[in-house]
Amino acid sequence: MPSSLSHLRALCAAIALLFVFAHPAAAQLTFKPTAEAVQEDKLLNALKEGDKITGRVSIPDTMASSLIQPAGRDWRDFQRSTLPIIGGIAILGMLALLAIFLMVRGRIRVDHGFSGTKILRFASFERFTHWLTASCFIVLALSGLNISFGRILIMPLFGAQAFATMSGWAKIAHDYLAFPFMLGLAIMFLIWIKDNIPGKLDWQWLKQGGGILANGKHPPAKRFNAGQKGIFWIVIIGGTLMSVSGWYMLFPYLPGNVTALQFWTVIHAVIAMLFIAAMLAHIYIGSVGMEGAFDAMGTGEVDLNWAKEHHALWVAEEQAKGRAPSKDGTHAVPAE
Repeated sequence: MPSSLSHLRALCAAIALLFVFAHPAAAQLTFKPTAEAVQEDKLLNALKEGDKITGRVSIPDTMASSLIQPAGRDWRDFQRSTLPIIGGIAILGMLALLAIFLMVRGRIRVDHGFSGTKILRFASFERFTHWLTASCFIVLALSGLNISFGRILIMPLFGAQAFATMSGWAKIAHDYLAFPFMLGLAIMFLIWIKDNIPGKLDWQWLKQGGGILANGKHPPAKRFNAGQKGIFWIVIIGGTLMSVSGWYMLFPYLPGNVTALQFWTVIHAVIAMLFIAAMLAHIYIGSVGMEGAFDAMGTGEVDLNWAKEHHALWVAEEQAKGRAPSKDGTHAVPAE
């Protein structure tokens, strides 16, 4: 009897389920998964025509709706193959040129030796701005190069796990140090733009090779010579392009579409490689390449003989203002 009752209950439950699913209201809940699916031939035709295939998203970032973008393959190939070649040629080529220059020309010495008398070249705030920007740039450069060369050069040495951890921290450093770099860039432009306007003297300096190509006389220059002005404008223009493109990468919804974002990533990467190569030359001249040059951004004071050889007109201006010592070490009194 209990067994018959349990069988009856199971039969009633089965009939009830059958009734529910047979009811028109229940039928409305059913759906066909492939009814609105994109057909394969349509996908292939879209890819052949180079169109972007998108889906639907409910988040504010509309670029997330991109499913397939043929141009993305070109961007990926550029990042993986073309960009490392550009970077390798620019950076390794610059290092090779500097090595050859050092072997052929040697270190640029102070012709008349150090006088022992100092002249203030850069104030403390100027040096702070320089080192703020320079230190951020070094970290940005190394963390950025890790993207293109890290898997090839670093991961085999330290292993995948260590490389992943290092890359994670490198990305954080790259993202956050971009802001003080941009701040330093803006301050550098404001405090040094007045001394970096190109003039006739710069053309004469360039024609003589700045006196550094051979053991000749250094052409007269004001506070910044043509070479230093060139570095200044490379930093300002290159840094601005890096900042604008980097801003779009920090906030990827700003470009509005994936194609524009890919364009700015290419600009950012190419300018970065050329920027790093140029800064290697700047670092070389300011340290190993020229005797006494590092003092300008080290202590802020340079030897008077060094200043006269490289910036004679600037020294004369400073002496006329009473802000620089004369040859005997005394400060001139400015005319009334």
